[in-house]
Amino acid sequence: MQVDSQALIHRIDVGLAERSYPIHIGRQLFSELPTLLTSLPTQLCIITNPTIAAHYLPALRAALPDDATVLVHEIADGEHAKSLSSYGDVMDTLIAASFNRDCAILALGGGVVGDLAGFVAATYQRGVHFYQLPTTLLAQVDSSVGGKTAINHPGGKNLVGAFYQPQAVVISTDCLNTLSERDYACGLAEVVKYGIIYDADFFAWLEDNVAGLNAREPEALAHAIRRSCEIKAEIVAADEREQGLRALLNLGHTFGHAIEAEYYNSWHHGEAVAAGTVIAAHYMLQQGELAAVDYQRIEALLQAFHLPVRAPHLSELQWQQRMQRDKKVQAGRLRFILPTAIGRAELRTVTDWSGVWQAISAVTETR
Repeated sequence: MQVDSQALIHRIDVGLAERSYPIHIGRQLFSELPTLLTSLPTQLCIITNPTIAAHYLPALRAALPDDATVLVHEIADGEHAKSLSSYGDVMDTLIAASFNRDCAILALGGGVVGDLAGFVAATYQRGVHFYQLPTTLLAQVDSSVGGKTAINHPGGKNLVGAFYQPQAVVISTDCLNTLSERDYACGLAEVVKYGIIYDADFFAWLEDNVAGLNAREPEALAHAIRRSCEIKAEIVAADEREQGLRALLNLGHTFGHAIEAEYYNSWHHGEAVAAGTVIAAHYMLQQGELAAVDYQRIEALLQAFHLPVRAPHLSELQWQQRMQRDKKVQAGRLRFILPTAIGRAELRTVTDWSGVWQAISAVTETR
C-alpha cells in the first residue's frame, strides 16, 4: 500500500498484469480526480441514481475535464434497477449520443449502480473503460473491487454478467456520512467477512473497535476500508475468475441470496449475508469443525454491528429451489463457503442436505 502523506490518500494496487489498477482511498477525493485520473477520454457517461446524484453529482461534474462530453444516466434506486430493462435503457442513451469505443463509464453509487455500470462497460462496443466511484460502505469494501459485473434476471440474482476490471477505483470515505444506519451496517457485514475468511487479527481488531466503527470514527473506518480492500486485492490478484481462492469471498452468500430472492423488499444484501454467514458457521459447529467459541464470536460481532443473526422463515422447498440456482452449484451439487476457524474458510461440496437443513432451522427466527 502506498500513502500520499500530503493528501492522505492511500493507494492499493490490484495486480493483474496488463489489467492492473489502483484503488485510491481518502477523504474528499472527487476534488482530487484531475490528479488521480489523468487519462480520461472526452466522452464520459456517469451512471448514478437520483439519491446519489443529489449529494455527489455536482462535485463529480466539477472535477471532470472542461472539454469532455458528459452524459448523466440515472437509474432507479434499489436492487430492482439492476435489470435487463435498465441495462437496455443505458445502451439506448449511449447509442443515441453516438458514444464510441473510446468513451468511459463512471459508476457513481453503490453496488447496484456499480454492477450495472460495469456490465454496460463490458458489453458496449465490445468493451469500454470504466471507473468505480463507490458511495456506500458495501460497495467500497467489496463490489467495486475485483471486476464482477452483473444484472439480475427473474430466475435469479446476478445471472447475467461478466468479469470486467475497472481502470481505477476511487473511494471517498466522506460519502459514508450520508448513509442510513441500515445501509452502513450492511457494509460492515462484508467487512466482518474478510476477518472470518482470511485474517484472524483483523477480526480481533474489529471486535476491539466496534464502538468506533458504529460511530463512523474516521480513523477506524479508514483502517477497516483499507484492510478490506487489501485482502480483496490479494485474493483477486491470485484468482481473478473465481476458480478457487476467490470463492471464499462468497461466505454466507448462497444462503443470503435465497433470503434476498424471497424477501426482495424487506431484506438488504448485507443483512442476508450476515444471516447466511451464521447459518454456514452453525453448520460447521454441528459438524464439529468450528469451535463453539469461534461461532459465538462471529454471532456476537455481527450483532454488535446491528446485523441480523437469524434468518427469516422460508420453507424447505424454497431454500432448496433458490440455492440450486446459485452459481456455485456444479452438477446439481451444492457448494458452500464454510468457516473452519476465524481467519480460515473452505469451499466444499455438501451432499448431506439434512445437515444443511438442520443448520438453517437452528438459525431461523421463530414465527
